[in-house]
Amino acid sequence: MTTDFIARFEADCIPRIVDAIVRLYPHRLQVEVLPGTLAGRPARVRIRGQGAVELQRFPHPLDVTLAWDGLEVEALFADGGAQRFAGYLAALPAKLRAWQEPRQLDWSSLSQADPSILIGGLDFEH
Repeated sequence: MTTDFIARFEADCIPRIVDAIVRLYPHRLQVEVLPGTLAGRPARVRIRGQGAVELQRFPHPLDVTLAWDGLEVEALFADGGAQRFAGYLAALPAKLRAWQEPRQLDWSSLSQADPSILIGGLDFEH
């Protein structure tokens, strides 16, 4: 994967992903962009939050990192990629909800079972 695709993803797509997540839980989440860990790896998005301890479903405050597959990122810039990404953004709220039980995290109480969670190898299917 070339760095051109990574740079485009980080400039064009990551801010839109961050915005979509923040709009779901305004004023409750801290969302930051983390640089790719290795050359040729796209940036990741870290989502953190801490709710009232007495309302937490799980013992740890929310700390989830999302990481996308490099080949999937490259495919966003091929024919049909813009429509695929738009569909992904529209499906993102449902994707986040669907991760709750298998990953033992709770967006409502801003808590999770493990100290940190990495959801990696993500694609742009919806």
